[in-house]
Amino acid sequence: MQFLFPSFLWGLLALSVPVIIHLFNFRRTKRVFFTNVAFLKAVETQTSSFRRVKQYLILASRILFLLFLVLAFAQPFLPAKNGAANRSSGLGVNSLYLDNSLSMQNTTENKRYLDLAVTKIDELLTLFRQSPNIQLITNDFSGEDQAVTNTTKVKDRLTSVDFSSNPRTLESVYKRQYNLAQKHNSSANNQFFWFSDFQKSTAGDLRKLKTDTLNKLFLVPVQGKKNQNVFTDSVWLASPFIREMQNNVLYVKVYNSGSEEVEKLPVKLFIDNAQASTASVNIAPNGSATATFNFTVKDKGFHRGKVSFDDQPITFDNDYYFVLNASPKIQILHLYQERSSADYIGKVFDNDSLFAYRAYNATNVDVGQFKSANLIVMEGVEQLSEIFKASLDEFVRNGGNLLVFPSERPDLVSYSQFLGAFGIQSFMLNNQPVLPQSQQALAEPNRQNPFFADVFERTTLQGVVNTPVMQAAWTWSGVGEKILTFKNMQNFITSTRASQGRIYVCASPLEKSYGNFAEHAFFVPTMFKIASMSSKQERTAYNFSEGSINLELPNAKKNATYKLKNVSSPNNKIEIIPIQRIVGTTLTLELPKSSELSDNQVLESGYYELQLDGKTEKLLALNHDNEESRMDFYSPEELRNFFAGQKNVTIFDNLLDGDFVKTFQENNVGTPLWKYCVMLALAFLFIEILLIRFMKG
Repeated sequence: MQFLFPSFLWGLLALSVPVIIHLFNFRRTKRVFFTNVAFLKAVETQTSSFRRVKQYLILASRILFLLFLVLAFAQPFLPAKNGAANRSSGLGVNSLYLDNSLSMQNTTENKRYLDLAVTKIDELLTLFRQSPNIQLITNDFSGEDQAVTNTTKVKDRLTSVDFSSNPRTLESVYKRQYNLAQKHNSSANNQFFWFSDFQKSTAGDLRKLKTDTLNKLFLVPVQGKKNQNVFTDSVWLASPFIREMQNNVLYVKVYNSGSEEVEKLPVKLFIDNAQASTASVNIAPNGSATATFNFTVKDKGFHRGKVSFDDQPITFDNDYYFVLNASPKIQILHLYQERSSADYIGKVFDNDSLFAYRAYNATNVDVGQFKSANLIVMEGVEQLSEIFKASLDEFVRNGGNLLVFPSERPDLVSYSQFLGAFGIQSFMLNNQPVLPQSQQALAEPNRQNPFFADVFERTTLQGVVNTPVMQAAWTWSGVGEKILTFKNMQNFITSTRASQGRIYVCASPLEKSYGNFAEHAFFVPTMFKIASMSSKQERTAYNFSEGSINLELPNAKKNATYKLKNVSSPNNKIEIIPIQRIVGTTLTLELPKSSELSDNQVLESGYYELQLDGKTEKLLALNHDNEESRMDFYSPEELRNFFAGQKNVTIFDNLLDGDFVKTFQENNVGTPLWKYCVMLALAFLFIEILLIRFMKG
């Protein structure tokens, strides 16, 4: 047994006071003589013996009362089992980390993990009631985390802790605790506590975490027996184009991170706040399923989409927001010199509302129009002038796409100079006469090629019955992806990445004398695919965790200041001005972290308008990353393996296993005995009163 305040033991000298009073009680008794002396002597002898016993009992009660009263002030305690000194009232910092990430919405025994952790921290603080150095850290990493204060203020703060959308690695948490402790108590002997579910996807690499042996670290897992959660993994369209008043198909991949199968989960699709479709999915444990939705939109432009389902108890990821842009105009610029007699390019693009089609003779075109085009189709241009080559080069390098159909006798020198700069080389003319017998069949397209991902029916098991037959006007080699080839693997159409843009080269003119490609079923979907890939498709949704997002703004102003405004939550009309920069037509926004926002601002999943001077330029959908949706946690055994050999680290089995606070107290603080001393002191005081009151004689 040890004493927290041993100086109070000097108070034991007060035990001599009742002894002195007892020994020097000089009160004399008067003698009364009676006739029957023998009888009175017997009574006197009996009464004196009884009185002495009573006085000794009272003396003992008084001594014991004072003894335990002094001990109560000295605060005796039984030392901790691990031999640690009692530091509950010392100068060391007691830093408490409360994991308030979104995964702490999980429940066990009908209580949320966060609420259970708050309750236990509140109990733990009773052990540090005399310490002035208490710190509470949450995932917000706010200014309040820097404060070292007392128990009362920390308890008050616990009542207002809410969930944070910013998961933190445990390494960053430890660094924050350590730096603050060094600032307030550089001599170490500090205690760090982690109350967390220790989610694997957010905890970071614990094998790299090394702790200072002069400080103690206590890991308290907050975990339940069952972890189940369903979340939306991804959303994509069956076609790159969304047409108004026509059927469109949307695929939604949902994931089950639990250990039990989810059966017949209803998944709902909302378009512009109205339910558009519903589907039901069965999801295997730790597996995924894809729901298919059919929907229509009435108007062009941006439409708000949302996938929603009911999955308890974790609800932060039950809604997934996205934005659909119906019928965006794709700018097609057709430059020709030897145009096909049937004008195949014009027939594909001119009569479709998806395309803004313009056609010019290559010798008379204003090269300034290149900047507004998404795709330039160059057909039958025999020779490229220097100005023409320079303008095309700038167009491609700034993100434009170029499709080249050669003339019957292209100038190899000018084409080699222009295309050679992008790795397309070794051009050679095909000097064979243009005859039907010189034509060759094209090979069947490779359906594994992403280019054809949504061109052909996925359910078609048989190969293509017939393919186009063509005769090449030229051949080439070099870098590039083969889109279509002849059966002898000679290039027919290749795709080459060129800086920010892409160049497509075809081996043959579109004139009917060279073959039937322009009249084959391959032609239209191939042209549509090239056109759709030429338009920089806006992503349907973004994640806060991406850090930065790139947006294409054709009319971006160099010195403009754009802002994001939340328009999905009536209670959170947050407006932020992110760090931004404009390069060409690309606007890059740096999304702020929660710690960089003011106290009344919270980043929530939903729809955000990109505004300039009060005018909406784009509609964006922002969601939280699904890393917190994966219900996979480090067990106490795994944590012990990570911290094996670090004796200053103590890992508890679980917050719910036994009385955590009592176990911690016995192992690390010691068992205080002052309460028992107070009770015994009061008991002996009560005994003394009873002896004086009821023990007559």
